[in-house]
Amino acid sequence: MKPEYAPFTFPGTSLTVERIGYGAMQLAGPGVFGPPKDRDAAVAVLRAAVDAGVNHIDTSDFYGPHITNQIIREALHPYPDGLVIVTKVGAVRPADGSWQKANSRADLTAAVHDNLRNLGLDALDIVNYRFMGSGHGVEEGPVAEEVQVLADLQREGLIRHIGVSNVTAAQVAEAQTVAEIVCVQNNYNVAHREDDALVDEMARQGIAYVPYFPLGGFTPLQSSTLSAVAERLESTPMQVALAWLLHRSPTILLIPGTSSLTHLRENLAAAELALSPETLAELDGIAATQVAH
Repeated sequence: MKPEYAPFTFPGTSLTVERIGYGAMQLAGPGVFGPPKDRDAAVAVLRAAVDAGVNHIDTSDFYGPHITNQIIREALHPYPDGLVIVTKVGAVRPADGSWQKANSRADLTAAVHDNLRNLGLDALDIVNYRFMGSGHGVEEGPVAEEVQVLADLQREGLIRHIGVSNVTAAQVAEAQTVAEIVCVQNNYNVAHREDDALVDEMARQGIAYVPYFPLGGFTPLQSSTLSAVAERLESTPMQVALAWLLHRSPTILLIPGTSSLTHLRENLAAAELALSPETLAELDGIAATQVAH
């Protein structure tokens, strides 16, 4: 029997989305930098996603930079009612294609205005502050000052709601002392379970948890287990990984990205994949292999 996933409403908002959305990062060129080789294909994927019922798009003006948002505007503006566009600030992409921290008040304010301009909006539905530490991974560090900048822009009417990305549980709690946080976006999947406690805490609070890299960082052994399950269910490893995430928590929202119409349809079909308790237990065991090996 096919599972049925109720739509999710971001806390304290009127924004309701389906559990599987679309991540626009791959619409830019290689390395999320420069234009795509086929802009028309990128536009077609976006339109197909929305036609299929996707109403949650994740993006950022530092994808490209600027290019991804410009493609979203070309494909979908004027935006259909009910479409929720979530963007993020906190980084810039200089000419060398690197990812650099950009978290001063001036940086964050400029980034919000860049997103508004390139998306063709008067206000942004949700803006995530992406914490950039010394590397690209999660590490502790203050976030209140940066979230305060977003709260100030929210009072000005440029931002409707605020989220955080690439953060620890302590940073989420710190951000919540400044503003209402409606979503957390972190690296999490069936193999990388460091955020298990945070996923459960966000579910308890009714806050969206948005995992990225649903197939990222698997060892060959973990990947073989996933592939075996996928073969048995006559599906793809990506579909199984996405279905596991949907089962994992009712407040998990998915944003798989692709520039392929075929992969888009496969990703959306993950919502129809039923996972038995036995299969879920088998998939849960994947994370244990990370400890054992």
